[in-house]
Amino acid sequence: MTKPFMTTGLSRRAVLAGILGGVAVPALAARPAAADAATVAGAAEPYVPIAVGVGGGPAGSDRVHVLKVGPDTAHTVLVLVPGMFGAANDFRLLARDLVAQLPGVQVWAFDRREENLADRSGFVTADPAAYYLDVHYRSLDPAAAAFAGDWGLARTLSDLRTVVLAAAGGGRRRVVLGGHSWGATTALAYAAWDFDGSPGYDGLSGLVLVDGGVRGAFAGNGEPVENSPEQVKERLAAIDGGAVFDLTLSAVGLGSRAENTQIWYQLAGWYAHRDPGGPSVLQPRMPDALRPPVPVTNAGLLGVLVDAGFGWPNDISVHSGHLADSGDVRGWVDTGITPISRVATAYAGGPEPAVWEWYWPARLSVDLDVADAYADTDLTRSLGLRLSHSAGLDVPLFVFQTSYAQGTIESAAREVVADSRVPYAVYETDNGMNHLDPLFAAPEHNTLTASLPAFLTGLR
Repeated sequence: MTKPFMTTGLSRRAVLAGILGGVAVPALAARPAAADAATVAGAAEPYVPIAVGVGGGPAGSDRVHVLKVGPDTAHTVLVLVPGMFGAANDFRLLARDLVAQLPGVQVWAFDRREENLADRSGFVTADPAAYYLDVHYRSLDPAAAAFAGDWGLARTLSDLRTVVLAAAGGGRRRVVLGGHSWGATTALAYAAWDFDGSPGYDGLSGLVLVDGGVRGAFAGNGEPVENSPEQVKERLAAIDGGAVFDLTLSAVGLGSRAENTQIWYQLAGWYAHRDPGGPSVLQPRMPDALRPPVPVTNAGLLGVLVDAGFGWPNDISVHSGHLADSGDVRGWVDTGITPISRVATAYAGGPEPAVWEWYWPARLSVDLDVADAYADTDLTRSLGLRLSHSAGLDVPLFVFQTSYAQGTIESAAREVVADSRVPYAVYETDNGMNHLDPLFAAPEHNTLTASLPAFLTGLR
């Protein structure tokens, strides 16, 4: 196996320094025709737009989307929220595996309104690498996106409220709300949120937290939340100064714009999905510091980008395999729990929905850090975070943790349970998984899809 050669030491917050970039474009380009047409065509897994409140963005941005997997006749809808930089296609494979076991469950994967800002039209062309890497795509300049400075947790939860109510179908269906990583944090915040006098947990039948949460859930990864009043003041000032997008992923080294890393990863998935054994289209164009030292296939390059064996940190990697030990062009050898073909299927998109969100609002990062306290405080109130119902939380909880946070996902969830009216909680751990493995692992090796069905079927 080739020795690691890529940058190590990345973390969820340790690389917040980045360079703002982009090209100003005043309005959204047309969404590819295939994106919303799936609903009209009656596709088995439609990607459905849902109108939401006015948010001040470009025309076409006042809507969210859900990817629906499973029968519309299902009596239970599991609404899943992706984590930081995540998008709906994070959950497609997981959803398929769940509904195969649970015919009475439909999964709705939630895409935040920020997804409307991305130009994914290049993925319906014959040469998406040229479209994106030669910068023919529509890039959003932060200077033209002051509206995103207000897209924080309040905006996300207002949008999510519309989705949850739609999923409930006027009370005809049970709704279970969950998420991965900061998506789990979002789900808990929703449950404690005050919606015009009503707690968010009213109308929910359960909560599903996958490797995320509040009350120090991420403490085990060594990255404390940045939520002191002084830190918050500084971060808000930066947003007011124009730093409206979170640039954490710029530290990967694939570009300084908010969307560069996400584009590279989706391109890697696109080529690995369509021609896994062909010589890598992207390798010659990669930055020198990240380019594999031997020729690799399209699948091999994707493996290099996502496999834990190449030095990537836990939160952006899976256990997949390794490059072939020999050959003029090294292919990928699956030896782990997450086959590279499943990662490619998810990352390739269709072109929509996608796995990666291009433009993550910096305000949403601030709010989710502050929401970690999971209490109604002076600081939360000053930010408009209405977390006043955490003590009344009275729905069952399912908690799944990997090796990512070294046990603090569960210990933090136990604090939530102890300080609320949660009737019971189920805790599952698989330390053989990295943070992204539960989303893409093969069903026979996925402890999440093996354990979650029992919780869902046991809900009343």
